[in-house]
Amino acid sequence: MSTYQRIRAAQAALPEAVKQLSWVSFWNDMASELLYPVLPLLLTSVLGAPVAAVGVIEGAAEGVAIGLRAISGWLSDKEGGKRRPWISAGYALSVIARPLIAIAPVWGVVLGARLIDRTGKAVRTAPRDALLRESTPPEKLGSAFGWHRAMDTAGAVGGPLVAAILLWQDVPLRWVAAAAILPGIVALLITFRIKDIPRTAEQKAEVAKGRVRDLPRQFWFVAGAWGFFSLALSSDAFIVLRAVNVGLSPAWTVLVYAGINVVNVLLAWPLGALSDRIGRRALLLPGVAVYAIVYLGLAVVGGPAALIPVLLLYGVYGAATDGVARALVGDAAPKNQSGTAYGAFAAVSGVAVLIASVTAGFLWDDISPATPFWVGGVIALVSVPVLWLATRRSA
Repeated sequence: MSTYQRIRAAQAALPEAVKQLSWVSFWNDMASELLYPVLPLLLTSVLGAPVAAVGVIEGAAEGVAIGLRAISGWLSDKEGGKRRPWISAGYALSVIARPLIAIAPVWGVVLGARLIDRTGKAVRTAPRDALLRESTPPEKLGSAFGWHRAMDTAGAVGGPLVAAILLWQDVPLRWVAAAAILPGIVALLITFRIKDIPRTAEQKAEVAKGRVRDLPRQFWFVAGAWGFFSLALSSDAFIVLRAVNVGLSPAWTVLVYAGINVVNVLLAWPLGALSDRIGRRALLLPGVAVYAIVYLGLAVVGGPAALIPVLLLYGVYGAATDGVARALVGDAAPKNQSGTAYGAFAAVSGVAVLIASVTAGFLWDDISPATPFWVGGVIALVSVPVLWLATRRSA
């Protein structure tokens, strides 16, 4: 059997819900990542916002979503495992937000739109991850999350490529932002075809008993350690701004951003499946170390020639950690509390990302553009032994 045939066979063996959710993420990320790399440029060059405002917008958007991340997962558990309504509602909010960004007259309107968009992400993420977990046999969990991540990132390749083409054609930034509306609508329409996993009355009663405080100690070890690492995870908007800061044009910056996602999409599924065989920690710790290298590299980089390989390495970090971390949460959480666990995990990491993004904006403006990356790189380095200790029982 050829490599292509093995890939097709493995993909065909994935549960239907995993495939559907993967296509939803493909189209939604095409929309998000078409918009995302041009958003800091729109804010700073068209709307006249300072870089600190970029951090405030991203941090506030993350902050408003923190509580909803935990609540949506918990409520989807309480409602007998009904995930699809939460998933559809979350994507609908993102569809509403994108036109507001394209027509925003001042950066405060972008802030409001980002709050709506991140609220949508918060509403859908935990129920979606719970449905992925519940649809998949435990021995294929890494593969399922890896495939979902790969499809998600495939859309994140297409979006920046479309944006780069439009920028090279001198299309105004507002119109580039408007191009993100259509693929988001496609993602929303697909969600209405997704079906929840049927449950018996006994299973519904068991799910209804679950509480956040009942999550096992190992889950909290994992969530706490990942939350500490997330203090290094300032918004990717700062990576875009750093690329322009060291000399890349906006169009080339967006194209390199697409290159990051190409690396990610090529590695996400294979590494996710590999984690099913060799353990999550064997990939998670090197992935965090790669993040530290990338951020320290961004702190010292002096020009575009050195910047591009550093940014492409960032794609390796994403492939080795995103799907693997979510699979690790699935390993540590009781099945009757999948939504609660993923919601709590997202809330813990969200608080840290809020702190990281707001801090990064002020460090950029008040000290230097390199400072946020020095801080993030050092925190990531310290996170490696912290995660090693927290994941010993999950290895």
